[in-house]
Amino acid sequence: MTLERAYILLAVFYSVLVAIGIIALLVGGGPLWGAISVGLGALVAAGLWGQTMGKPVMNPRMWRPLSGIMAAAFLIQLFAVFALHPPGPELAWLLTGAIFSVLPAIMLFQYGKRDQDVWATPEEREGGKVLEELLAEGKNLFVEKHEADREASVTLTKAGNEYRASVVRRYGERQERFEERFACPSTLAFFIEKFTCISVNDIASQYGDDGAATP
Repeated sequence: MTLERAYILLAVFYSVLVAIGIIALLVGGGPLWGAISVGLGALVAAGLWGQTMGKPVMNPRMWRPLSGIMAAAFLIQLFAVFALHPPGPELAWLLTGAIFSVLPAIMLFQYGKRDQDVWATPEEREGGKVLEELLAEGKNLFVEKHEADREASVTLTKAGNEYRASVVRRYGERQERFEERFACPSTLAFFIEKFTCISVNDIASQYGDDGAATP
């Protein structure tokens, strides 16, 4: 069995668990707090399908906090099982929730990483391809741009499979410097256009088709 197929089976299985939970609640077979677990489970199932299919679901910033909630819920449910000695139906809910929260929590933590193509727009992917080609020979790229009320410069480098962007921004008398590293070129394109007044087109036009700087 391939890893991709295993992820699909996990997403299907988790979706079935959510469906069973909904049915149990409708017929009165679960505790009231089970509704919270089912709602959380439905959200988790959506994230698992997004991770499995390589599609963006909602916002990347929500998935890592959700994975943290699941990890905390796992510990709380284990504590409840061994410390509170709940009756049969509640014990089943607690054990099921604890057992099937570990792997999804790990997957959703990875899914919530912004530095991957799944969260990039088509424009960011295209910009990432341009930057990847320009940086392919290991040359540093430096671009500076001035606008009416601000200016910025960015230095791009590639070391192994990692891309680094060093930015200097100026607003009047204020100046700030910061640096970020990325594994995915589309995230690099997103970062440049979001945090500077420089676009990928500015970089491409300056360095031309052959990667050499043009005046």
